[in-house]
Amino acid sequence: MSMKILLATQNQGKVRELRELLVDEAIEVLSLRDIPNWEDIEENGVTFADNAALKAREAVRRTGLITLADDSGLEVDALEGAPGVYSARFAGEPKDDERNIDKLLQLLGTTPEDQRTARFRCALVVATPLGEEFLTEGAVEGRILTERHGSDGFGYDPVFYLPKFAKTMAELTMNEKNSLSHRAQAFRKVIPILRNLRTSTSAEA
Repeated sequence: MSMKILLATQNQGKVRELRELLVDEAIEVLSLRDIPNWEDIEENGVTFADNAALKAREAVRRTGLITLADDSGLEVDALEGAPGVYSARFAGEPKDDERNIDKLLQLLGTTPEDQRTARFRCALVVATPLGEEFLTEGAVEGRILTERHGSDGFGYDPVFYLPKFAKTMAELTMNEKNSLSHRAQAFRKVIPILRNLRTSTSAEA
């Protein structure tokens, strides 16, 4: 019996990543685009985990569905961890990936390559209608280039360089990305949690 879960995002890139990881599971992934008249949840937490929990709890309250919510972003050492939790809105509203990258590159300016270290970090919270909550996390290290490379991915992927692959995140195949990305790490850790929830849900039914 298939179990429906909600990934609390409008971002179809994230939805594709999770569906790819759950392709062999009896789990159907819905997104906020499947929820009529959805109103955004204010993300005012001070950490990625805070924001993920806020979104997950509110989405469960509104929909009654087991919900996954992530908050992820970029931490740049030369910018003292910025943009951090403000990654999606780094250049202001409305959210715009290209403007965010432009601002990042402008702030880093001529910072030397060895000082452009950064990481993508993800916190993922699963919340259930019974009030249960589970947290998984992932991180991947890299550095920020001075210009964009690659056309796949989203967010800061075109300027986030992975020395091990000699590619940016935006140049990876989906399989490569799912083997290492911060979100894939957190998503992968959540699979056994979802399996257990599916089993308990089936038993209750």
